[in-house]
Amino acid sequence: MIQKITRSILTGYYRPVKKFVEDPLGIQQRTLDYLLKHGRNTLYGKENNFHSIRNSSDFARIPVISYEELRPWLDRIILHKQQEVLWDTPVKWFAMSSGTTEDKSKYIPVTKESLYNGNYRAGYHMLGVYARHHPDTAFILGKTLVLGGSQQINRIGGDIYTGDISAILMRNLPAVVKRRRTPEGIALLPDWEEKLQKLADYAVKADIRAMVGVPSWMLVLLKKIVEDTGRTIPEIWPHLEVFFHGGVSFLPFQEQYEKLIPSAKMHYWETYNASEGFFGVQFSPASKDMLLLLDNEVYYEFIPAGEWDRDNPVTLPLSEVEAGRQYAVVISTSGGLWRYRIGDTIQFTSTHPYLFKITGRTKQFINAFGEELIVENADKAISEACRLTGSKVTEYTAAPVYFGEQSNGAHEWLIEFETPPANLVEFTHILDESLKRLNSDYEAKRSYNLSLGMPVVKIMEKDTFYNWMKQREKTGGQNKVPKLSNDRKYVDSILYFIGNNTQ
Repeated sequence: MIQKITRSILTGYYRPVKKFVEDPLGIQQRTLDYLLKHGRNTLYGKENNFHSIRNSSDFARIPVISYEELRPWLDRIILHKQQEVLWDTPVKWFAMSSGTTEDKSKYIPVTKESLYNGNYRAGYHMLGVYARHHPDTAFILGKTLVLGGSQQINRIGGDIYTGDISAILMRNLPAVVKRRRTPEGIALLPDWEEKLQKLADYAVKADIRAMVGVPSWMLVLLKKIVEDTGRTIPEIWPHLEVFFHGGVSFLPFQEQYEKLIPSAKMHYWETYNASEGFFGVQFSPASKDMLLLLDNEVYYEFIPAGEWDRDNPVTLPLSEVEAGRQYAVVISTSGGLWRYRIGDTIQFTSTHPYLFKITGRTKQFINAFGEELIVENADKAISEACRLTGSKVTEYTAAPVYFGEQSNGAHEWLIEFETPPANLVEFTHILDESLKRLNSDYEAKRSYNLSLGMPVVKIMEKDTFYNWMKQREKTGGQNKVPKLSNDRKYVDSILYFIGNNTQ
């Protein structure tokens, strides 16, 4: 009876999803109207004459902004304690986000509306979509293991607090939901090593049926649990059913998870959530393509490839996007973000419904020689090289090596293996050939080694990336190793770190 009731609740969460799937453009227009209604009397709205905006074309006159351009408005709230700056209800929370390409923390405003009508509502959408395809789901009857950020909640004056978005979400959850998840006292511990041990101690005694987190960090926890107990994950959690994951591509980690959890009933469900909001969820077990979430108080616009670096880029509303093209995402939200570049790039795979896949970040690519290599290409090529050589990659990063007097340019790959290839030359060759198949620009630049030579692959010692991230105080949560960089900032930092720790 209990399972029947919970199943009915979960499948009921799909009803609002069905509505915006059937009327995506109408929902987006109503979202824009709602946002403008709340923004008109703010300082930002008055300066940008929101009262004159009647449609999406009028709205497109508002400047597209980066975080650097947003920061002076945030300072009015954080430093000068002003309200009704970006949104007409109080901003009491700021999510701290450094992403993958920035060293300094960003402060993303979080309002009551963006928290409850954005993030939490999107969470219900995720459960509804999953339950629609798995109507016999029973994970809600057990515990959910949540591996969130390691940032503690900090009061920065008055009633304003900062913290990792996962910490903010967990702190504000209803009590009934908190009881089904990792205890807050453990989940919000600021020290990563302490949290890892306490999570492992808690989890082995609990009836874990679902997991939520970033694949790379959850893998660290699962391996620790197996090592500490000497038991397999299915032995410890026989009812484990699903891993809701996001933050990085699951593809490079999939084989390791399938080895750790050799169970036919285990499901892996992709999500797209960030400090700025919760934007997408996997729509079907048959594909990792995600459904764009359209009724979570986010209005979307898209910058076509070729416009990403411009100060005043062309932007398209949802009605004008096309499947198969690359776009950078621009959002306006009930958190007080207005035409804000979040830095992610996506490609729509369908417009009926609006399905997409994440392809990278506007600052994570290699285009030193005109090759236009993106993270999606790199993840797929790494996965193919692993499959054909029987190897497993834990983590990687890559950057260009520039022309020398006696050599052409190349890409230098720092790769840490769980299982290294028996023949590194063969692995490198397959990686190169896969990149050629996936990216015609890369293939052209590799022709006859004229401008781009063979990849240079260097094997990193076990835990190199983990220790490098730990040294930078970027373990856990949304922190991620930068996959690609058009300069050598991260590659050189890792090599310097290795040199300093092997002397």
